[in-house]
Amino acid sequence: MRRKVLTAEHLTQIQAIVATGRVLTDESDLFSYSFDGSFGTYLPDAVVQTKSVDELAALVKLANREKIPVYPRGQSTSLSGGPLPVKGGMVFDLSVMNDVLEVYEEDLVAVVSPGVLTAAIHKAAEQRGLMYPPDPSSSHVSTIGGNLAENSGGPKGLKYGVTKDYVIGLEVITPEGEIIQTGGRTVKNVTGYDLTKLIVGSEGTLGIITKAILRLIPKPQQTATMMAIFDSLVDAGSAISKILSSGILPSKMELMDQASIVAVEQYEPLGLPTDAAALILIEMDGHPLALKAETEQAAALCQAVGAREVRIAKDKKEEAELWKARKLVSPAIVRIKPTKISEDATVPRSKIPQMCERLQEIRETYKIHLVVFGHAGDGNLHPNIICDKTDEEEMRRVEQAVTAIFKAAIELGGTLSGEHGIGTMKAPFMEMELGAAGLDMMRRIKHAWDPNEIMNPGKIFPVPGQKLELS
Repeated sequence: MRRKVLTAEHLTQIQAIVATGRVLTDESDLFSYSFDGSFGTYLPDAVVQTKSVDELAALVKLANREKIPVYPRGQSTSLSGGPLPVKGGMVFDLSVMNDVLEVYEEDLVAVVSPGVLTAAIHKAAEQRGLMYPPDPSSSHVSTIGGNLAENSGGPKGLKYGVTKDYVIGLEVITPEGEIIQTGGRTVKNVTGYDLTKLIVGSEGTLGIITKAILRLIPKPQQTATMMAIFDSLVDAGSAISKILSSGILPSKMELMDQASIVAVEQYEPLGLPTDAAALILIEMDGHPLALKAETEQAAALCQAVGAREVRIAKDKKEEAELWKARKLVSPAIVRIKPTKISEDATVPRSKIPQMCERLQEIRETYKIHLVVFGHAGDGNLHPNIICDKTDEEEMRRVEQAVTAIFKAAIELGGTLSGEHGIGTMKAPFMEMELGAAGLDMMRRIKHAWDPNEIMNPGKIFPVPGQKLELS
């Protein structure tokens, strides 16, 4: 059993600091904060819920002085182990900090607190004819603070970029308990180091985000959606490359392989072609006249590469029906087996066909149920392995397959993660991508910011001999 980090004296001091919130120490409450969307269960010693930035800062000062681990947490939709309290200590439940959501139309910015749901930001922006483009699939349940920590992406990342491209200012509690401001409300800001971009995507290891200033853009006038059906997964990958090199930049390009198509049809019949090897869903946005020409050109390119059929939605209702297939993939595949391992290895766009081939080889080599879908337009594929974690022999093959997926992505010039982050899951593979010197430079940045290693310890950086463990 893990030895507790917090003493009775620590808890007394914590209770004294948290005057406006709650400190949870009952085991039943702690278990609720011991897991996320990945693997592993780790019990914290205490959970703090407060809306007060000053109280959080005082707690961090106590933690830094007493060397108590601190774990910022949103809704814990993380798929990489980002908020797991692997060394005990305190979890800060930032989902309660959801009071600030202000849209300033003239400045094209939104100011938000970390517990605001990302979908609420989308809604508030759209009510004013604006758009906050980053759209992770979990946006209806994930907090903006978690999105900032992981630098989340989503389908629209192809055209509009990811979270860090829309963050222009932050309020942050440093690991030593100081409250600092980075950036601001101006789009241009080159005063000193860009600490905003350093903190976004640092997975809570450099500080706690307590407020963010987000850039908004005008909402496009119209959208158009099409579905292209292929008898070859590699041909589908080639079609993606052809479209992107033709001068057309869709807002979304989503890939589904045959296993995804079959799973969705068994879950909820939509009339998808289960004999097809793959399909691509493409969304364009912009001026109506440009959309018509670009949609026709994209359809012709797909057919030239080998698409057997291209369906173009005639109205919003048909658009919604086409996108429903993609939205149902995750709930559909978990009905096959109880355990889903969702990866997001990403490769250069030109390497999508080769990555598709490598994934097919991995599926056959390790005899696993591998489902491929994802944001193929930016090379961010989501190879999902469906398995049963109680089957030890199968899980050994799964661990080998996951390692092979990472190796394939790196060998093709890609990266371990396009949007899920590193957390605990991918830490053992960091040196594979960065090299020893690159990883050491990141460690040095971490140590400069957090000399006592209290801020989300056990994440990103591997310990000697650490291996992938899916248990």
